[in-house]
Amino acid sequence: MAKTGETNSITTESASAEIEALLAKIVGHAPNVAVDMLSPYPDDFVVKMLMLLNSAQAQDVLEHFPNERRQKIIAAAPLETRNQWIRNEAYPDGSIGHMMEPALAVFQPETTITEATRELRHFVKTAFITYVFVIDKSERLLGVVAMREMLLARGEQQLEEVMIANPFYLTPEMPILEAMKATMVRHYPVYPICDDDRKLVGLIRGQMLFEAETVQLSLQAGSMVGVEKEERLSTPWWRSFVYRHPWLQGNLLLDFIAAAVVGYFEHTIDRLVALAVFLPVLIGQSVNTGCQTLALALRGMTLGELKVGGEFAVVIKETLLGFLNGALTGVVAAIGMDIFASMQQSPVAFQLSFVVFLAMAGSCLISGVLGAAIPIFMRKIGTDPATASSIILTTITDVSTLAVFLGLAPWLVTT
Repeated sequence: MAKTGETNSITTESASAEIEALLAKIVGHAPNVAVDMLSPYPDDFVVKMLMLLNSAQAQDVLEHFPNERRQKIIAAAPLETRNQWIRNEAYPDGSIGHMMEPALAVFQPETTITEATRELRHFVKTAFITYVFVIDKSERLLGVVAMREMLLARGEQQLEEVMIANPFYLTPEMPILEAMKATMVRHYPVYPICDDDRKLVGLIRGQMLFEAETVQLSLQAGSMVGVEKEERLSTPWWRSFVYRHPWLQGNLLLDFIAAAVVGYFEHTIDRLVALAVFLPVLIGQSVNTGCQTLALALRGMTLGELKVGGEFAVVIKETLLGFLNGALTGVVAAIGMDIFASMQQSPVAFQLSFVVFLAMAGSCLISGVLGAAIPIFMRKIGTDPATASSIILTTITDVSTLAVFLGLAPWLVTT
């Protein structure tokens, strides 16, 4: 393996062989692991590797390099790619601007078909060209020319004669999801990206756009339970341990709160042993209710359905659903408690069943509120709503269910 240094070099043949062997491994790993794999190689080798990745992944890997090394890698890239990487850094992660590719086939409107074709022969050696972009002297996008029009047009014709004027374009500040919605009915292979002045700043391929959102959706389930977005099945065990263990320690501390609630009501449980039998029933039902709401809220945020200002209506709806679901399941649970307590010849079987009904309705109501409110609150404070939200919801729901159930029993059950 070649080591980094000014005097180190890799021949074209050996570099191509190593790149081919390493590319599949890089694609399958998280950005930080990819950095560890690429760090020993010279800057020009890293540049060639990054240029083979999709633009979003290349940008993520590049940003995980230490600043000094990152600047050297950027400096070693071709001019167009270098400028594009620098431009992309200015846009937030998850935006279209963060994953742009350079627009190479860019011409003035008066350029003839013959002249443009001559230039394209140079570009196609190093890049996959789908469209020709026509800009004015201020770099504002005027039109797009597909290869079909280039093929059928006469050599002396100018691009402005065959271009599609005022084409659809995306803006760099657009979130990926918003861009997906805008392109849903178009299905173009490539989309130009322009700033507020309609200046062409890059392009994005439709395939890369949908790949990026698919990856984000696949990572959401892990984030809900404290699995870092950078972790993969191929992540080394020690790194996975570092990612996961802090969340489990935090969850353990929160579980101590639930244990403290049980301890506080120890005398109630000793007096009414049947309560202990139904604790898992209530906790499981309320947690499931909350997780249903949480999943729906996160889906709404991911798909852009949960708009700013519409949060209160969502919380009210989920509160009502939580109560209705809790009340109906509470009836069944109450019947179960009555049967169980009667079999134990308890003189307070009906009272226990009433406690179960109220506790089920109340705890499901609370979990419905929390399932909607927790991701909304996390988004309000600028945190990823999916980040460990399931752990937080489960713990709070456990504590509230125990408090409601064991708190009602001493008031409503008299022996």
